[in-house]
Amino acid sequence: MGASFEELSAEELAPVDAMAGISLVSEAVCEQVVGRPEAFTAVENVFAAMARGDAYNFPVVREAIGHADALYGFKSGFDRAGMVLGVKSGGYWPGNVDKNLTNHQSTVILFDPDTGQLKSLVGGNYLTAVRTAAASAVSIAHLARKDARVLGMVGAGHQSTFQLRAAVEQRNFEKVVAWNPHPEYLPRLAAVCDELGLPFEAVEREQLGAEADVIITITSAFEPLLMKSWIKPGTHIACMGTDTRGKQEVDPELLASASVFTDEVAQSISIGEAQHAVASGLLSETAITPVGEVINGTHPGRRDDQEITLFDGTGVGLQDLAVASAAVELAQKQGLAQTVVL
Repeated sequence: MGASFEELSAEELAPVDAMAGISLVSEAVCEQVVGRPEAFTAVENVFAAMARGDAYNFPVVREAIGHADALYGFKSGFDRAGMVLGVKSGGYWPGNVDKNLTNHQSTVILFDPDTGQLKSLVGGNYLTAVRTAAASAVSIAHLARKDARVLGMVGAGHQSTFQLRAAVEQRNFEKVVAWNPHPEYLPRLAAVCDELGLPFEAVEREQLGAEADVIITITSAFEPLLMKSWIKPGTHIACMGTDTRGKQEVDPELLASASVFTDEVAQSISIGEAQHAVASGLLSETAITPVGEVINGTHPGRRDDQEITLFDGTGVGLQDLAVASAAVELAQKQGLAQTVVL
């Protein structure tokens, strides 16, 4: 006769509980288990899977709700290679900064691809920041010149420090120059540079373009902040702020003169930085390359040290699902995930 319920060990009960319940991974646990290396690997792998046709995003829903100036929407997809299915729900509440809350608010919901059952609920705020930074870091790793020494930051909001920390791990940067439309926020970047032992200088945009070998734009702008004439040959630019129709961070002429890469072409031309250059006829959709092709070795990426490369990081749902799945796996291994039954 089998053992009674009381006699079963916690190890023997765990698989049954995991199958019957829904795992909950909080914001605090996400920060504890997912660092920059884990996020980089997850994002790089999913970009590669997308380029192979092993993963695809579903159409994005993103709308102004007519309240609190908020944008709200859904990003979802399926990664057949990683067997990850789910959706990120959330958006942008610009007034949250006055409430001591993060402007970006989101939750990731994962489902079992074999059954459709709800599998996990994962806090998405920290993961959104770390996966966005990982995407620009992947682009730097694969597209920036090896001898890049000066990093330029355009934007000093909440996500800028994540971007900065991830970027400096990809090249031997010797200096950081930065500009923000609200200069009072620049000290947060200066503090990170001081911690990292990197010289920091607040500069005007023209000087930033003249000095920087790699530039990250991470703003919520609706107008060009960088002009083509300011950018020197050989620069790599990661445009990370444009993720909605109408948003814009750089001169469309700059995209027309650069080799343009992106996370997903469909989003790039509809809600990403390339939307303006494509709409004006300066850039063809066929001229935009998924960065996953560079990762997979089916595209050479940067061809020489004079080429300007630009990564249009629109933020795809598969990025969120990839890092959320990693968070769940790591949290469960470390005994940090909670389990509930609906």
